[in-house]
Amino acid sequence: MNDRRRIIGTVVSNKMMETVVVRVDRTVRHPLYGKVVHRSVKLVAQDGLNCQPGDRVKLVESRPLSKRKRWVVESILEHGTLMEVPAGGEGAGGAA
Repeated sequence: MNDRRRIIGTVVSNKMMETVVVRVDRTVRHPLYGKVVHRSVKLVAQDGLNCQPGDRVKLVESRPLSKRKRWVVESILEHGTLMEVPAGGEGAGGAA
């Protein structure tokens, strides 16, 4: 194996061509108060495996592929479903 970093995250969006947005969650302790805090970061990754929203994927570090893309999807660990909320569709409220 090589020295590239590998991280696991959940696909949030696949609306770009050959690109997915992956959310990586981590838990850290607050340096002063000691409370456990949940942090997350969204990474843009090259997708050659046709990932769907909700999939758990393993990312591997790569050379810069574009302005924000620095990761490549190495494998799909498990398939899942992520419920998307329609933007401005039904249930948005307001007058009928």
